[in-house]
Amino acid sequence: MWALSTFLLLLCLQRVKSDEAAAAAPRRPNIIIIMADDMGFDDVSFRGGREFLTPNIDALAYHGRLLDRLYAPAMCTPSRGALLSGRYPIHTGTQHFVISNEEPWALTLNATLLPEILKTAGYSTNLVGKWHLGFSRPEYTPTQRGFDYHFGYWGAYIDYYQRRSKMPIANYSLGYDFRRNMELECRDRGVYVTDLLTTEAERLIKEHADKEQPLFLMLSHLATHTANEDDPLQAPEEEIRKFSYIRDPNRRKFAAMVSKLDQSVGRIISTLAATDQLENSIVIFYSDNGAPSVGMFANTGSNFPLRGQKNTPWEGGVRVAGAIWSSQLQARGSIFSQPIYVADWLPTLSHAAGIELDGSLKLDGIDLWPQLAGSADAPHVPREILHILDDEWRVSAIQLGQWKYVNGTTSAGQYDSVLTYRELDNLDPRESSYPVTVRNSATSRALSRYDLRRLTQRRISTIRQSATVHCGDLQRSCNPLVEECLYDTETDPCEQNNLVYSARHSDVLAALQRRIRELRASASTPGNRASMAEANPTWHTCAWETFEVQKPKLVPLECDYQGVPC
Repeated sequence: MWALSTFLLLLCLQRVKSDEAAAAAPRRPNIIIIMADDMGFDDVSFRGGREFLTPNIDALAYHGRLLDRLYAPAMCTPSRGALLSGRYPIHTGTQHFVISNEEPWALTLNATLLPEILKTAGYSTNLVGKWHLGFSRPEYTPTQRGFDYHFGYWGAYIDYYQRRSKMPIANYSLGYDFRRNMELECRDRGVYVTDLLTTEAERLIKEHADKEQPLFLMLSHLATHTANEDDPLQAPEEEIRKFSYIRDPNRRKFAAMVSKLDQSVGRIISTLAATDQLENSIVIFYSDNGAPSVGMFANTGSNFPLRGQKNTPWEGGVRVAGAIWSSQLQARGSIFSQPIYVADWLPTLSHAAGIELDGSLKLDGIDLWPQLAGSADAPHVPREILHILDDEWRVSAIQLGQWKYVNGTTSAGQYDSVLTYRELDNLDPRESSYPVTVRNSATSRALSRYDLRRLTQRRISTIRQSATVHCGDLQRSCNPLVEECLYDTETDPCEQNNLVYSARHSDVLAALQRRIRELRASASTPGNRASMAEANPTWHTCAWETFEVQKPKLVPLECDYQGVPC
């Protein structure tokens, strides 16, 4: 009897100690990624632009860390694939162009994705908005790739009000594309989609407030991607009127689209604060790639003063606007100048969440959490970034530290120059009180309580000036159609001076050429496949469906979209 009593006492003590240890263990942080689509490098005002302001996004950068040299693949599908897989596009089969809605392929299924890793570690994993990594089969869709929940669209883009899309190719009709998990979601038709997605993200945050389970939320916006060709730029009229001083009507609409996106950032931060979840959250904002200033899907976005745009190997295509905030960052209120690639988010956020990764994942991304969370003067980690390696288009671009090598280009070089300039006559009326506008933003009001030092006008001005990119004097340009290009991007961010013929840079050139050959040998076959007629929405109740396995209707429908499919 005594032995049994002693055993039970010891068992109780052990349980108490276990409960105390569990209570003392830090809760994994919430992770919120807010992604813009096709937003330009200069379409955030923390870079010095004054045509329209982004006070909430700017406040996130000023209170947190401004990601000065954040890089991403230059197109939607490879960029999102790199984020979620932690791999270069050449290692997921997404290196050549995007997945069009009627194409039967997807991000490789042999990649373990970030939501799968977080889900295994106990996270609630949620995607609100765009997927664009394949949907021709059910196993390609978000809730089969690690997300517990998806509210949004599977394809490349949709209309901002009616949620329909038509691919810019012949013989395919307009199709409805909006879902809650696997089912079509038809409520709230006519609500501006930036607001719709933000409201859903707010709902998820509020519902999560009383749960012990950590939250992973990826808010993947349509903004500022264009809608269908017949009406590409869309925003509420009352928002457009705020920018009546902008002479170009298309740029005026774009400014309104950015403004609604900026408000979304403020709403998310405010909701986290109101539900007492902000202190234990990591919030990241960035654009998936550079803006398409002209040409296909042109939205008037600006990558000034960088050359190139979306779907080019130049800085305007791959260097993107970004910021991060977390109470765990020691150097809040500073610029993070370490080069960082979107594939780095998987190992970096896993470290921040205390998750030990399986060594078999074969990641190309590296863990930069010690640098992000450390002091402002933390030494840089040498970082290789493969920007593009596409042998079908015969273009490659790689960066190692400060050195960038480009061989070939896209679209016959027609988008290789600086494509936009700042309109000095179109000045946002709020610019004269810019620091006050930033400090009065919803984001700043929520984050100011965590400031290590006060966000003064001088601090705002110093960071903004430091984040403004200045081009040097043009010495020797490069024509990638006929020659290789080599740049020192630290001193020449605008890629003006080709060093490929410099004898003292021959070793750097040889090393980058050699690395391209090594990476080419490791590349997967591109996953791109030809369009399937069976994908046409007229065969699927006028919606984009999992067309490889879903048998089409015997007779195509005449889609008037008054009640079909919603």
